[in-house]
Amino acid sequence: MKFREIKQLGSEDLKAKEVELRKELMKLYAKVATGTSPENSGRIKQIKKILARIKTTNKTGKK
Repeated sequence: MKFREIKQLGSEDLKAKEVELRKELMKLYAKVATGTSPENSGRIKQIKKILARIKTTNKTGKK
């Protein structure tokens, strides 16, 4: 998800997306902790970047 796309979302959509991504990240971390390899190991990095973009958007006051 690009920064452009995030800026176009409303505040409620951003909150929902953040919750959804956090849940997915926790599932991936659980897989790694149990020793199984996730299907897409690069997905963790992608999710962390998207969450940072969402937080940046929230911090700048975009509604």
